[in-house]
Amino acid sequence: MLTGSKTTFKVRQMLPDIKERMLSQSGVNSRSRDVFGLRCLPGECVLQRAVMVRKKLTAREGRGWLSGTLFCTHFRVAFVPQDGPKPDDNADPVLLGDHDVALASIEKVVVVGPNRTKLVTSNSSLKFTPEELVLYCRDLRVVCFLFDRLTPDTQVLEITYTIAKTYQPPKPGSVLSFQNAALGSVEMKQFLSNRRRDTHMNWHESSSDWEQELERCGATGWRVSSVNDRFEMSTSLPRYIVVPQKVLDTELKKSFAHFNEGRIPRWCWRHPRGCDLLRMASFQNNIYHEKDDIRNLETILFGCQASLCVVVELGEELPSPADVQLAHSRLRALCLGDISTSVSVPDDKWLSTLEGTHWLDYTRSCLKKASEVACLLRGGHLTVALQEPDDRDLSCVVSSLVQVMCDPHCRTQHGFQSLVQKEWVMAGHRFNSRLNYHRDNDKEEAPVFLLFLDCVWQLLSQYPARFQLTDDFLLALHDSVHLPLFSSFLANCQRERCKRSQSLGQSYTPVNGWRDMLHPDFSPDPSDPPLPPVWDWALQYSKRRRDRFTQPVAPVPPLQPLLNGNLNTNPDTHRLTDTLPGSVFLFSRGAFSCPANLVPWRSSGGSGVYRKSHRRAASSESVPGLERLLKAWALSEFPQGLTSTVGTQGPLDTYEPLLPLLMGPCMGFWRECYLRGALHAQAFSHPISANHPHPVERLAREVQQLKDKLAQASQTDPHLGAKTAEPRWSDTNLNQNTNNGTFLFPAQRPHGTAAPRAAPPPTSTNRQTSRGPPPASAPPSRPSYKDNGGGNKHTFLFGHSSATEARPEKRCYPTPSNAKLPKSNGPSIAS
Repeated sequence: MLTGSKTTFKVRQMLPDIKERMLSQSGVNSRSRDVFGLRCLPGECVLQRAVMVRKKLTAREGRGWLSGTLFCTHFRVAFVPQDGPKPDDNADPVLLGDHDVALASIEKVVVVGPNRTKLVTSNSSLKFTPEELVLYCRDLRVVCFLFDRLTPDTQVLEITYTIAKTYQPPKPGSVLSFQNAALGSVEMKQFLSNRRRDTHMNWHESSSDWEQELERCGATGWRVSSVNDRFEMSTSLPRYIVVPQKVLDTELKKSFAHFNEGRIPRWCWRHPRGCDLLRMASFQNNIYHEKDDIRNLETILFGCQASLCVVVELGEELPSPADVQLAHSRLRALCLGDISTSVSVPDDKWLSTLEGTHWLDYTRSCLKKASEVACLLRGGHLTVALQEPDDRDLSCVVSSLVQVMCDPHCRTQHGFQSLVQKEWVMAGHRFNSRLNYHRDNDKEEAPVFLLFLDCVWQLLSQYPARFQLTDDFLLALHDSVHLPLFSSFLANCQRERCKRSQSLGQSYTPVNGWRDMLHPDFSPDPSDPPLPPVWDWALQYSKRRRDRFTQPVAPVPPLQPLLNGNLNTNPDTHRLTDTLPGSVFLFSRGAFSCPANLVPWRSSGGSGVYRKSHRRAASSESVPGLERLLKAWALSEFPQGLTSTVGTQGPLDTYEPLLPLLMGPCMGFWRECYLRGALHAQAFSHPISANHPHPVERLAREVQQLKDKLAQASQTDPHLGAKTAEPRWSDTNLNQNTNNGTFLFPAQRPHGTAAPRAAPPPTSTNRQTSRGPPPASAPPSRPSYKDNGGGNKHTFLFGHSSATEARPEKRCYPTPSNAKLPKSNGPSIAS
């Protein structure tokens, strides 16, 4: 037997019989093959295997260990349980099983031996036989495998070296080889070409798709323009954009040069109250504006609203892409750790280090800005335009969050997928550069989309009954981002996707002139495999996993009859009466202003350019009306016309936005995503310590025991119970704090401090679907919690307390920051 203490093992060439077996397997023309119990993809070859291996299960999988066989192919590291079901050769192929790890998702390989650990690379040599194999993944997973004493040492060494040599290291050119390994076979190409798209979601790729979206939102006065059909006006915008009906394409072409990258103001979504949400890039101030150009630009900017326009500046309050990248890197280093090094964060400093990453601060900033925009849109009779220098990063986050808060359709699975397709994929978010799949441009890397998913999870944790999609769906989408196989994430705009998957030939017609001819089935390079969209979930996950993507929700009532483009439900409640028609205001840092240089054609200081504008100049006297519109809705305990109580289900009115509580105790930590590997494999991966809890878990149990004792003492001691004060409420903004902190659990109120709340419907607390009881391995559902008082910013690490059912019914809504506003002579908020 090989002894690890005396022998040095190095990588050796594969034996001839293994090569012959691989060649014989690659020549089998079948949809799927069963090789040693592993259901392989067409063209997939098994490079090495090891028997009698145990895989450590996470908390979502039920904990413990699972015995089986470990495989390494040129596409993935697969684990087949010993007592698992027999694979069905007639079923459609699935890229990854429940226990598989894609080679492209592996970041590093670490082996554990007798009293030692080592990072294994393709050029490493081992002086000991590994007992454990730990795979650190880019999606924050940590997968542990334990080799049994009866496992042959040759198999242990061979599969360790095979994984270390086969997994794709971060270097340019490795993505294409990985794609060919998964999708490059002839059978797989034919299978993908016959796949049909999901017809339940809107792909926003054709003119009819955008017209369908306009009809769904009831956006009258807008039309779909094909002025950018050949990407001549803007290379980053999609083929079709939505503009006002009264603007012709010939006039529209003159407006592209006045904005960065040609990203002119364009329609994104209409609020049921009648407000329109626009997106645009910054103005080009060095371009001369003609009289007709000014009129066209203002017509686009005001859209179909004749009252006023509010430009929301996103560059000052929200983090930059570089800040997001730095915060995410710190978060990864904190949550993943590394058992191959001695550098680790002490348990007593872990929570403070978490706050030092600023990831939760950036999440709070995005939610706060989206809440402010949602309050503006709720008022009606104005147009809100989101402005970012390049309009391709944080504007995607804010516009998507606003629609998730206000539109119930966007909280369903298909509606959310359509939202991402519209505001991210087709809008030109630089997925390929921000995710940096090719590892060729580290300066552009910034996981902005992952920040958006965290913000959506915050809304889901506070309003679980208002979402059809679940945290399992968000987690699956988070993991799919790190898999470079999907066309949705492997391009920066629609133009790049068309170059890869379609032939841009040209044809001439007397009416339309030269147009591009699209051939969806033609690929410019036949060797490149076809890339499926990320929304083809049946290709990625099993049916058991996909069944957990949704949960039952109450049906959404149909839209009420429209009256002049607005819902006929007291539309004049918050209508502005002291604003001049045609005014443009800037909303930045929680305050409204009307700077002279907001619109470039009005900044010439009395020259002829300003006098050519047919719009009236913005006046500071109009600012108080906007302030009342925002504050009257945000500071009110209950919206006008809403008589029902507001609990964890959120406002009962379908058209009211789901405004999150942004105070520290109300902001949760997505532990199902960030801590799924750290708590179970970072420091305790041996079966001897499988029953021993993590130090953070032990600390959480001690805190819970002390809180239980305190609650019992307050019930038995009448004097202690009499001293318990009622929760105090104030009219100040709940989001304004002075201190930051992180708590393992929220503070529980002693029983009896408030009247118990009526039990919510079953759908508000039951996170499982109606298909039956949850499996034994599924984790308990996370209840929602919103703290209504306190002055400190805290962050929960282990979910929310169950004692929140005794909290008061009162609820406050977030407001903009406490920046000083211009003085107003009009009526106050209280009046």
